[in-house]
Amino acid sequence: MSAAQQTIHVGGEWRPAVSGATRDIIDPADASVFTVVSEGGIADTDDAVAAARAAFDDGSWPRTPVAERAGVLRRVATLLERDRERIGALESQDAGKTLEEGRVDVDCVRDAFRYFADLVMNESGGRVVDAGTDEVHSVVVHEPVGVCALITPWNYPLLQASWKIAPALAAGNTFVIKPSEITPLTSVALIGLLMEAGLPQGVANIVTGAGATVGARLAEHPDVDLVSFTGGLSSGTKVARAAADTVKRVALELGGKNPNVVFADACATDDGFDTAVDQALNAAFIHSGQVCSAGSRLIVEESLRDRFVTELARRAERIRLGRGTDPGAECGPLVSGQQLARTEDFVASAIEEGAVLRAGGERPEGPGYFYRPTVLDRCERWMRVVREEVFGPVLTVETFRTEEEAVTLANDTEYGLAGAVWTADAGRARRVAGRLRHGTVWINDFHPYLPQAEWGGFGKSGIGRELGPTGLAEYREAKHIYQNLAPRPVRWFAG
Repeated sequence: MSAAQQTIHVGGEWRPAVSGATRDIIDPADASVFTVVSEGGIADTDDAVAAARAAFDDGSWPRTPVAERAGVLRRVATLLERDRERIGALESQDAGKTLEEGRVDVDCVRDAFRYFADLVMNESGGRVVDAGTDEVHSVVVHEPVGVCALITPWNYPLLQASWKIAPALAAGNTFVIKPSEITPLTSVALIGLLMEAGLPQGVANIVTGAGATVGARLAEHPDVDLVSFTGGLSSGTKVARAAADTVKRVALELGGKNPNVVFADACATDDGFDTAVDQALNAAFIHSGQVCSAGSRLIVEESLRDRFVTELARRAERIRLGRGTDPGAECGPLVSGQQLARTEDFVASAIEEGAVLRAGGERPEGPGYFYRPTVLDRCERWMRVVREEVFGPVLTVETFRTEEEAVTLANDTEYGLAGAVWTADAGRARRVAGRLRHGTVWINDFHPYLPQAEWGGFGKSGIGRELGPTGLAEYREAKHIYQNLAPRPVRWFAG
């Protein structure tokens, strides 16, 4: 086996799959095979869980002082800075995003590791509970959950891995990660950095393989204490069902259908108009729309619609497609042929249902899984393209006349991950933001996030939160320790 094929890491050692199976990894820019990885199965998964279980039950990591755990996380952050170009380029080729997006992802991963290192270092030793008497000392402490199964998506493989791995390690857990079988390479690279940073053997394990085998086994495994999954709604519900039999903790981030609400007053000036259009493009077409928080639903005030959509479509047609490492490339390919076909199907059904194509709507000539950024005007709430997550470069346009109607449209979704409101009226901004049923709401912006602030959604966007203090709490159990300082007989029973 070549080093490239040994992408399963169990108990501190790299190895091929037990079965010897491999999987081709495709470059989405030209549909060619550019490397081969191990295709793990149930036996590999069971071995990885056993290694993580032994490292938690009998190893040193859960009992390692907080300062030492934080030190490992900080060393990982330093190694990410060292390898920024290499890992950024790998993320670009594997996932199809531009090289600059890959670099930014590495920077965000570095920041996540530093944030959770700082967070655990700044905590107190527990929350003292007033028992109402000096004869009792009562404290609530937090301990690691145990063995964590981390299942990550194909669109942001490195970033989503860090949002799970960093808090899991900061809390003292061990883990097995199952990256997407489509884009596993930067997760494999991250495990290598964890080992280089001095993480004890068995704490971090990775099994590359299919979700239907590796992911399903992790979700049901009796020795897994928590499963954290990021991905599609259908797969997420399967994970939750599988985890229910062992009553393990479950955290789910299942995507969104995110509104970007633009009031006319936000565009009253030329600068305001330019900014709102520019941000609408960013909201919808970053990473070819393959973003769980993509602003794929433009909800614009009716009086502004014609001017706004005309300019939006003009600029969308000018977006430069290309391989992520190509100079001048602004938008890369979709991740796979399957995702390209899915996008084409959504656009075709939208036009059949009455949407008006204003830009894009086709794949360009040449190799790879490219699709032109697409703007669909005159959309209605009942259309499939408006209600379901496309995960491609497709922007739908709806209109409203009143603030009340805007809020109603924005909340008319089974998801609730993120949304935005654009307005020059500060009072309206606060009102609308307060009424949107979404986990993140931007005012006059779209897409930025902070590692200090929780990330997650309402409704079918999932359960739980990542990042922020709550993101660390997901990987902990609360324990109440009650100490009687003056024990004496109770005399409940006469004896």
